[in-house]
This record gives sequence, structure tokens and C-alpha cells, in this order.
Amino acid sequence: MDRFTWDYSAPTPSSMGDHDVPPASGRLKGRRIALLVTGGIAAMKTPELARGLRRNGAEVVAFASDEALRYVGREALEWATLNEVVTSLTWKAEHLSDGAPFDAYLVAPATHNTIAKMAHGIGDTVVTSALVSALGRMEQGRCKVIVAPTMHGTMHNSQLVDNARRLAAQGVMFARPRDAYGKHNMPDTEFLCVCVGRALSDSPLRGRRIMVTAGPTPVPIDGVRRIVNRFRGRLGAEIAAELLWRGADAELLLGDGAWRPASWIGASIARTYDDYRRMVLERVDQGLFAGVFSAGVADYRPEAAVDGKISSGQAQLALNLVPTEKIIDLACARDPDMYCVGFKYLEKVSEEELIRVAAKRLDRAGLVIATRGEDTRGTEQRALFVRQEGVTPVDSKRAIAGALADHLEAVATAADDRKVLSLAHHRE
Repeated sequence: MDRFTWDYSAPTPSSMGDHDVPPASGRLKGRRIALLVTGGIAAMKTPELARGLRRNGAEVVAFASDEALRYVGREALEWATLNEVVTSLTWKAEHLSDGAPFDAYLVAPATHNTIAKMAHGIGDTVVTSALVSALGRMEQGRCKVIVAPTMHGTMHNSQLVDNARRLAAQGVMFARPRDAYGKHNMPDTEFLCVCVGRALSDSPLRGRRIMVTAGPTPVPIDGVRRIVNRFRGRLGAEIAAELLWRGADAELLLGDGAWRPASWIGASIARTYDDYRRMVLERVDQGLFAGVFSAGVADYRPEAAVDGKISSGQAQLALNLVPTEKIIDLACARDPDMYCVGFKYLEKVSEEELIRVAAKRLDRAGLVIATRGEDTRGTEQRALFVRQEGVTPVDSKRAIAGALADHLEAVATAADDRKVLSLAHHRE
């Protein structure tokens, strides 16, 4: 069958209405977001951005300048947001939003002109008037302001940097633009949604450095071949994503197994077991609040890798395998103050046996997440959270990531409470 030619079949039936969006998460549920659209060509992408925010649970209202409406249709924004677009100010004082305040203002795209007006308090359009009020609300702790600078590279000058730094000092968050073709391009929708989530997060994990390891750690046989397991790191990527949404300074250290997560997660790739060992210990030495060790680390490696390529066609090829070092043990010993989360995977055992084996690791890990092969099916997975206090079952990768983030939040809160008590005792 020619997969490029339509066969005249009808689309698959769906219960979704024309204005509905497929839910991605509820991370922005209950949040009202003002999407401030200015006069850059990237305004054409804002209906998709509005729908992306809605996919994560947000209610979105768009404010659009006259210049913005040269690049994006008013009806397209209203279809995407399910709300009327604010294009002028009336007696309702839409820019003040007193009746229904916004949790965050997202300026996307943000032109050089708009950033300059923001920095100098100029409110001469519906967008900049809304921003004057938004900055006041932000200073009072009542909202967040996120800016996505989008412009040609020749417009990146000292005035832009000075104005951005001035606004950042007030508390404005600047989303990192996508660097391509000599321009500051508007980032992908998912990236901007995460930026909004991070800005709004009140999690005790905000700003804490957390390393999440995932995927295999290949061991070379020769210069071409390597031994690798079937784990690809999808659960670790889900965990890193959840931590990033909550505002943590989380890094995904991913073993090289071909699969790659969404670009905004920013994975650092470990090509081999030796790379993985080095990268883990480097990050531990730099200081971590927590290490989440979900990687499927190689237990054995060839005693000596061959330099070059072993000739093919041999009747037999003998490999002498020797045990590898336990990286989690090295990391936990290197920094006893780092909170360690370990993982244990077994096959063809009972849950009781799995728990018994996992509990042995509680001497060096505050939490062990235990799974069985028979409980893993594609994107779905069942895990047992094994702690000194007991065992809690959790179903699905998304739920495992959320439960782990909740657990680390409790650990962070307890650590902060101990610090406060220690300071109070010291003062006495």
C-alpha cells in the first residue's frame, strides 16, 4: 500500500470537540495565564502556544497589539483560547484584571521594542499597559511575568541586554530563546509551558540541584561493538521532566541507547560505562541535593576492549567478563549528605522477594524504587516504593515520577526545618 496517498478512509472517531485539547497534564490546572502577543512574525505560532498551555490545564486569555494582528488572526487566537482577545482598553480596565487576576503573564513573542517599553514603564498599547500593571502585581508577589525574546540577531545589542537585566533584577523571568539562523527564535510550545510552570512553582525543590541517571551504560567490546541492555531511560526522563516542572535544577544523565527525550529536558549523554562513572562523580563533587539512580548500569564488562575492530567470520568469539564498580555506592560514599534514591529491577520473582532484595539497599539509599519485568508493559509500569517506614505501590511512569517528586519535596522540607531549628538553637 502507498502510505503517501490517501485511501479515502474516514478519520478515526473521537469524543473530542472541535475546541477541545488532548490533555497532557494538570500541572497548570486552576491557573489563569495572560498571553501577551506583540508584533513579531513569531506571533503566527501563538494559537498553538495557547493550546499547549490549555493542554496542561491553564485558562488562557490573549492580549494582542495592532501590530501582532498583522501576523496572527484574531479568530485563531479566540478559537485557541476559548476567550475573546483583548485588543483595546474599555471601561472594564482589562489591563488591570482586578475581577479575574492572572497568575502569570507570558509575553510571547517579545520584541525588542516591547522589552524596552517594559524596562522604562511605557504603557502606550493594550499589551504594554497590561505589562505596567503586571510588573506592579509581580512586585507585590501576586503574579509572575515571563518574557520570550524573539528578534533578529542584529537587534541583540547592549540596550536589549541592559533592559533585560534591569527587568530580571525586578523579578521578570526570561525564557531562553531558540538559537537558529542568526536569530532569537521563539522556543517550542512545550518549553514555554515548562517555563510558566517553573515560574509558578512554590515547590521546596525550586533551585535544588538533582541528578537523574537513566538508560543503559554501554561497555565496549572493540572500537565498533559494545554490550548494552534494553533499558532506554524513559522513566528517568519522566522523573527529570517532573522535577524541572517543579522548578528543580535537575539534570538527566542518559546512557547512550539511541532513544532521546524531548529537547527541553536537556539530557547529558554518557556514551560508555566509563563516561557514566566520570560524569556521575563529577556532578557529586559539584554538590547535589539528591541523586536519583535509575540507570540500568552494566554489571559486567570485557576484561579488555580490543583496539580497533575484531574481524568477523570467526567460528567463536570468547569474551572474558569482569564485574564493574557499583557507581551508586561510589557516589553515596563520596557525598554522605546527598539524598540517594536507588532502583532495583528483577524478573520472575514474587513481590515479597523483590521487596526483600530492595530493602537491602536502604543502608545507603533513603528510598528504593523496585520493579519487576512482568509489571512493565511499554509506557506502563508498576513500582514499589520501599522505605524504612514501609512499602507503597505506584502505577504508571507518570505517577512514579510524581510520587518520587512528592517524596523529595518532603525530604527537602524536613531538611529546611532542621536547618531552621539548628539556627534557632545556635542563637540561643
